[in-house]
Amino acid sequence: MMAGVDCRADPRSAFKAYDVRGSVPGVLTWELACALGTACVEAFAVRRAVVGRDVRLSGPMLLDGLCLGLTAGGAFVTDIGMCGTEEIYHAAAFGDFDVGIMITGSHNPAQDNGFKVVRRGAVPVSGDSGLGAMGIRVAELLEIAGAPGSDAMKLPVRPPEDVAGLAATPRVASGSFRDAYLDRLLDLAGLPANPTRRLKVVGDAGNGCAGLVLERLAPRLPFEIASRQLEPDGRFPNGVPNPLLPDRRQGTADAVRKAGADMGVAWDGDFDRCFLYDARGGFIEGYYCVGMLAGEVLRSHPGGKVVHDTRVYWNTREIVLAAGGIPVMGKTGHAFMKERMRAENAVYGGEMSAHHYFREFAYCDSGMLPWLMAAGIMLRTGATLGELVEERMRAYPCSGEINRRVANAAALMESVGRRHQDGATHVDMLDGINIEHGEWRFNLRMSNTEPVLRLNVESRGDRGLMEERTGALLRQIDEEGVPVES
Repeated sequence: MMAGVDCRADPRSAFKAYDVRGSVPGVLTWELACALGTACVEAFAVRRAVVGRDVRLSGPMLLDGLCLGLTAGGAFVTDIGMCGTEEIYHAAAFGDFDVGIMITGSHNPAQDNGFKVVRRGAVPVSGDSGLGAMGIRVAELLEIAGAPGSDAMKLPVRPPEDVAGLAATPRVASGSFRDAYLDRLLDLAGLPANPTRRLKVVGDAGNGCAGLVLERLAPRLPFEIASRQLEPDGRFPNGVPNPLLPDRRQGTADAVRKAGADMGVAWDGDFDRCFLYDARGGFIEGYYCVGMLAGEVLRSHPGGKVVHDTRVYWNTREIVLAAGGIPVMGKTGHAFMKERMRAENAVYGGEMSAHHYFREFAYCDSGMLPWLMAAGIMLRTGATLGELVEERMRAYPCSGEINRRVANAAALMESVGRRHQDGATHVDMLDGINIEHGEWRFNLRMSNTEPVLRLNVESRGDRGLMEERTGALLRQIDEEGVPVES
């Protein structure tokens, strides 16, 4: 057994449906990162790899192990340093790399981290396309799998306490593709060069990696950027950057109002998602941004297909159909969405969780393109951001995603489904359970990574009905749910 490997922390537990995630120290160690690099080379015959990391303090240590594992297998590695996840996607999509690996904990607490793996062309590696097998191989390399006759091998030796740094590895070179990435963003955003209106946008980087790009992007934009929490800081002194949490939104909202801005934007740690605020500081649910962006993309791609997730979709489908597009339902999760988009040759895909995917960006999600496009729509139409979404919010009010931690998630989902299927106008189980009852519908699904049920409810123009049905569903969940033991 290698020194420093904790037998109690089975590395396979970190390999989720579409990424690798865990705490540091804990399941994610220098040794695991090294084994992952080796497993990637074996699985994908990697000659050249591009790697990067977000702002977290554990990033350099995990990067060192990853690079040693990759190079020990014979790969040459280009390290683009601290960056956003979509910068790795961009490099893997448009550069000569067999694999791209981003070290990121995204919106999770500072002590967490993880890995996102994509192949040439930025094709994601998920549990169904190799990630699960890699988890088994990593466990073998760490001699934790415990299978009789395991062909466990010794990893390259560089004890974590003696990390020498990547400069000591001649097969690792520093590189940067940020200028090419910024050029592509601006080309796809299509902003007017000389707008007749001057916008002011508050950009809240949350001490994550978005500040690195915003600083370079701002001088090239035809509007003013007022920055907040721009400095990358892996300690997250102002709280973890996760605007999906209501208590993390107030600072951005206050900054928008104080600056008299037309729009606010906040990002998560690796900025693969952005969250929009109107001029009053009001947070705009990602659901309505999906519809807005779908309509905009279809202006230049008439008749195109748009993939949406199952959680809430009536608004999106109506906008897509009205614009002459074809709506397509897909499973939640970046790997599933990208797979469906490629299969359908879809021009755009959107999830209510603020993941937005673009065919012209290699079917990848971007946290920079959506807000740039929203600013472009405002400049083109003269409308405020509020005016662009308020009518749609009234037409299809939604609950937002509500989570409940329960130990009996699967049984409870089945019970809720049975109670509400009678008289339903539509039922499907593509991703969780979708049930429609004429003027209202809901989706209930289990988390892929934790004992959590996720509920979303929407109605056709009747907020009272939506709230009533949401309350009834939550009462059943709370009454029948078995608490998770701490």
